[in-house]
Amino acid sequence: MNSILKADGRFWLTLDGRNFLGRGRVELLQRIRETGSISKAAKAMKMSYKAAWDAVDAMNSAWGGPIVESGPAGSRLTGDAERLIAAFQEAEAQHAAFMAKLVESLPQHMP
Repeated sequence: MNSILKADGRFWLTLDGRNFLGRGRVELLQRIRETGSISKAAKAMKMSYKAAWDAVDAMNSAWGGPIVESGPAGSRLTGDAERLIAAFQEAEAQHAAFMAKLVESLPQHMP
């Protein structure tokens, strides 16, 4: 049996040495955009409202301004959030390309 060697890696944007934006948080932001609600976004991701709110609060605090704005009519992403999502997706694509190149440089067939 031959096994194929693969590489896997998670990608995070950090801010002041702390994880700021990763795949899960980007998905949460996208769900907030779709639903207009942190609560509905959390439910769609099968996570608690508290966990979703804590993630949003952490992003807003770390960024020093709103990423998500909430009010009586619901929640919405700011322009900064949209730009951060786009930047994350571009960086993640470059990371995936790097990982693919890394795998190409490794021996492919292991006994």
